[in-house]
Amino acid sequence: MSLNGSAARSDEGPLVLTGATGFIGSRALGALTAGGRGGHVRALVRTVPGAEGRAGSGDVVNAGSVEWVRGDLTDPDAVRGLCEGARAVVHLASYIGGDERLCEAVNIDATRALMAEARRAGVRRVVHLSTAAVYGAGPHRGITVDGTPAEPVSAVSRTRLAGEAYAREAGAVVLRAGLVLGAGDRWTVPALRELVERVPAEWDGGRALLSVVDVGDLARLIAAVATGPQRVPSGVYHVGHPEPVRVGDLLAVLAQHGVLPPRPDADWPWPTCLEHLRSTPGRVSERQFALVGRDHWYRADEIWKRTAEPPGPGPLSRLADAAEWYRERVGRGA
Repeated sequence: MSLNGSAARSDEGPLVLTGATGFIGSRALGALTAGGRGGHVRALVRTVPGAEGRAGSGDVVNAGSVEWVRGDLTDPDAVRGLCEGARAVVHLASYIGGDERLCEAVNIDATRALMAEARRAGVRRVVHLSTAAVYGAGPHRGITVDGTPAEPVSAVSRTRLAGEAYAREAGAVVLRAGLVLGAGDRWTVPALRELVERVPAEWDGGRALLSVVDVGDLARLIAAVATGPQRVPSGVYHVGHPEPVRVGDLLAVLAQHGVLPPRPDADWPWPTCLEHLRSTPGRVSERQFALVGRDHWYRADEIWKRTAEPPGPGPLSRLADAAEWYRERVGRGA
């Protein structure tokens, strides 16, 4: 791989970004290049978006403040030299599908290779996005980092936990995210849509407390960790809005915006909810239902304080901005 304009490592060097075309990564790309916060981003992608007519050739395409580098993260040649001269590496790419081989290739092997490159290049700041699902089955209510043992129950969470180890060796700030909402979300709200149809009642009073964050706020936070004046010590941090969200409130706000059906009158205890889920086939698993129907709240105050970044009004307040996107894709009648 040949990179254009490789620079000596400094505060003016590029920001290396993986996952730049994904749900979270695309918003992080905007945050990293906005308002003078970051500047030049070197983004590794398998397909360069709208590459036709842009400057560059071969594996590198330049488009304003973004240097798009074609390559597959699982190919060792693609990451070789990627971190040269970089002032930060932001690793957001992951595989969350059901292929265990791909989980290992992307979440473990590719992370190991990228972190080795970051260490070799002497990158001062490394940000790695993980998931709070590494804790396994809940309920979890208001726990701090490692306040309960990590006990992943799926190939995705197991391999993402394994990837964390290589990031920590590289001195990374590891961010364990809960539920992420906003335009581009193709898991959380679509899953809720299915679940309210399969289990048409309040789920145990709708009292479950969840760690939730708006994708735009998460992107701001990622950019602050990577480029902000307050350097965050390496280690693991939970990322979500500091205030947990009741699942009943989340479903109610989505219903108000016409994304989900109106809230039902029935209120079923959790065992009854599980019985209805099991009797009605669907794509969302019992484990995934538990992630939204039972407490999964992880304290996230520390990372906002470390960055001095305001967390914003909260994910429920932000849903109005994403409501039209959700209605078009998962709303009533969709």
